[in-house]
Amino acid sequence: MNARLLRFAALGCALLVAAGCGFRLQGHRTLPAVLRVSLIEATDKQSDFVQALRKELLSSGAQLTTQSVDATAVVRVITDNFQRRVLSVSATDQPQEYELTYLVHFSVTAGGKEILADQEVSAVRDLTFDETILLAKNNEEAILRGALAHDLANVVMRRLANL
Repeated sequence: MNARLLRFAALGCALLVAAGCGFRLQGHRTLPAVLRVSLIEATDKQSDFVQALRKELLSSGAQLTTQSVDATAVVRVITDNFQRRVLSVSATDQPQEYELTYLVHFSVTAGGKEILADQEVSAVRDLTFDETILLAKNNEEAILRGALAHDLANVVMRRLANL
């Protein structure tokens, strides 16, 4: 009985400490009212970043529209660029390591006014390369590209939530 009471007391203290330090579980961000009906303008609407941003906006309670007259805010994706650069090569001049960079440049307008000026966010990861397992490495690169896009969508959502 005392051991059970002691466990509950320890759990209660841990929860109080976690709440007192400002800890909270990461969840969906609450968006400002101006972003409740949003339009995403992008040249490539099927890019990894745009798709990740769409999912994040929807999960945060925003409605997405395809008509600018219905939108209360427009998220304009100016640049959505993924690059792969060779970092190192072998003695036989074969790539051994790549640097993957995802760069996004965006802005937000609402009611004809710019509420978030042009912003640039980027994420970088390294990828080792082995031509003997080319298919696996191509798959790994695709997974990393999606992860970079998701990370950047989260950064953009944090900036949108702070408007």
